Amino acid sequence: MKALAVAAILSLATTPSMALTLTSSDVSTGETFPTQFICPKYQGSGVSPALSWNDVPDGTKSLAITMFDPDAGTNGFWHWVLVDLPATETGLVQGAASPGGTLPPSAVSLPNGSGTDGYIGPCPPAGKVHHYEITLYALPIAQAAVSGAMTPAEIGSYLEKTAIGTAQITPVYEQQ
Repeated sequence: MKALAVAAILSLATTPSMALTLTSSDVSTGETFPTQFICPKYQGSGVSPALSWNDVPDGTKSLAITMFDPDAGTNGFWHWVLVDLPATETGLVQGAASPGGTLPPSAVSLPNGSGTDGYIGPCPPAGKVHHYEITLYALPIAQAAVSGAMTPAEIGSYLEKTAIGTAQITPVYEQQ
């Protein structure tokens, strides 16, 4: 009987925990952004994609989302910085982070690389595929210790260091 109890405990200890996952009905890793999500300069609408997530780690008190293009310039470009989403949220509808969109009341949209709050769609120069890292961060704090006075890169670094879990999808876009 004692051996059975030990075996049961060991099997629980070696059972992998569920990993935080991020999905979208609008975009996916390796696939090209549909037109409505890119910038108006290229006939897009600049609408933020729908996102959903599950398996949020125990101890998560808030969530954050960023979208970063590591292929832009020498330091990349931050398209989206959103913090203080309630840990109970399970997703965002399409357009939630766009002008006129509706975010949860506690959510804070911070300046992106262009200095405006909210989502800014892909808008790269022609000739090169750009990768857009949409990252979900599970944070052990209810309010991220960030402000609009920080650069998006500083906020991204803070989120990486603070997160107890992350998930990512990486759609692409190339202007022809």
